[in-house]
Amino acid sequence: MPNIITKDIDTFYIYSTSYVETSFKEGAPDYASLDTPEMVERAQSEYVAHATVYEDSTNVFAPYYRQAGMRYAGEVAAKSGNGEAALLGMPYEDITAALDYYFENYNEGRPFIIAGHSQGSTMTLLVLKKYFKEHPDYYKRMVAAYAIGYAVTKDYLAANPHLKFATGESDTGVIVSWNTEGKQNVEENAKNVVVLPGAISINPLNWKLDETYAPASENLGSLIENEKTGMGKIGDIGADAQINLARGVIVTNAKAAPVPAPLTAFFGPASFHDNDYTFYYNNIKDNVAKRIAAYKAGH
Repeated sequence: MPNIITKDIDTFYIYSTSYVETSFKEGAPDYASLDTPEMVERAQSEYVAHATVYEDSTNVFAPYYRQAGMRYAGEVAAKSGNGEAALLGMPYEDITAALDYYFENYNEGRPFIIAGHSQGSTMTLLVLKKYFKEHPDYYKRMVAAYAIGYAVTKDYLAANPHLKFATGESDTGVIVSWNTEGKQNVEENAKNVVVLPGAISINPLNWKLDETYAPASENLGSLIENEKTGMGKIGDIGADAQINLARGVIVTNAKAAPVPAPLTAFFGPASFHDNDYTFYYNNIKDNVAKRIAAYKAGH
């Protein structure tokens, strides 16, 4: 939790799969314990790369949870067609317990954003359809849900009519989501565990739902590594964006390496899954501020 509450809006952030390499070791458990070193280290790194986009505008809360490992999540997704089944039980119970504690002890009635990436966004979508349906008094204070890096599908929205997908850059109470890929994934129709049939993405540069191309000149800055210090800095890597409606993803020509080779079996040969946030870092930060301003103007 933040050291001090300084903003009048909160963010509840759920990190992505951070129990990765060690989950493939012989005898490794399906779920990480809260003190699994790899998960703790990766979750902290992800906070810097992702959750910091919410810090300028909100107080950010990011609990640890006993999440599904990459191996097990992949096995379940292969059998069921999506990653949700791996999160029911222990991971979902941990996150909903954290939400209960947050709302009862820290939130104090403030509007909030719920956000995540990858497994964290799968969890966000579970929370939206289950937890907030059971807690409508909380849900009515939701500014937006940033479920980035996991597919929001037409079927999901049809099955949950209390939820709606974003239609522009400043509507509120909506789900904001996309998955980022290179052209090779689209051309080969590559298997990508976070891209499901009927997926929908919004363009993080022009905030449109159609195939209008957004050049890199509309990118306010990507988060890249400072080679001298190893720290993050804002730069330009040519991260443009165009929706491919048939696949439901964002296609980019960004000058960056796709996911590491060992993960191509999960995400395809030209996925930028790890860069869903970093490619569009300053645009997300700007968008968070705009949705908050619109929420306040409407309340």
